Formats: sequence, C-alpha cells, structure tokens
Amino acid sequence: MCRNIRVLHNFEPPATNDEIEAAAIQYVRKVSGTTRPSAANEEAFAEAVGAVTAATRTLLDSLVTKAAPRDREVEAAKAKARAAERYGPREVAAG
Repeated sequence: MCRNIRVLHNFEPPATNDEIEAAAIQYVRKVSGTTRPSAANEEAFAEAVGAVTAATRTLLDSLVTKAAPRDREVEAAKAKARAAERYGPREVAAG
C-alpha cells in the first residue's frame, strides 16, 4: 500500500516541504489503511496530512546533531546496494 517513509533528518540540503508532505501522506495512508480516502473522509485525511506535515517540520527544525550531514546520492546508492543484495540484481526488460 505505501512505500517506505524515508529518513529526512540531517541531509544537505535539508528536506524540502515536498519531501516532508510526501512522508506525511504515507504516514496518514498507513494509519488510515487507505491510499485514497472516500469523499466523506477526504477533509479529515487532508487535515491529518497537514497536521503531520507541520509536526514533522517542527521536529526536523528542532533536532540537533553533531554528525556530518548525509548526502542523498550516497544514501540512495546504499539503499540500492541493500535492495540488490536482498532481492538480487534488477534485470532490464528487453524492448
């Protein structure tokens, strides 16, 4: 149903509003058990996404670390290597 929510803390450049909102949407989808709310629940879903987005921004702005900032490309390469080890190399379909 939902892709994994990614770590957003301690990246250079910092997490964007779009990344934070995407994580909030994934969280609300997971908690609500639905990828698309019904018309009756659309407003509650949107309010929850807004609240989680705001709380996440507050959290990220408040966190302090002594660690060096992470590099998105390096972290993506690590994730790709873990996936290849877990699932095997990805095959390209012949077209």
